[in-house]
Amino acid sequence: MPKDKSQSITNRTEVAMPNNSALYSTMVRSGRTTYFVDLKEAKNGHKYLSISENKIDGEEKKRITVRVFGESIGEFQKAINDAAAAIAQ
Repeated sequence: MPKDKSQSITNRTEVAMPNNSALYSTMVRSGRTTYFVDLKEAKNGHKYLSISENKIDGEEKKRITVRVFGESIGEFQKAINDAAAAIAQ
């Protein structure tokens, strides 16, 4: 079946990354973009999410990382859920 350019294949994989300081890590691939969602612990013991987008743009590789700290996780999760629900409508 031919794929339309607007469609993307998304794969989600939980990965064990021994050289990564993540307590938990999962990877999502979507076309030429890979997302990593990692749970990490700061030196002060507080946990946070590190969400990275790795993208291949021509010959250039780009990485963008967003960190969401523990006190904001609930609000961040609600915003993601609300946005996903809006997409589904």
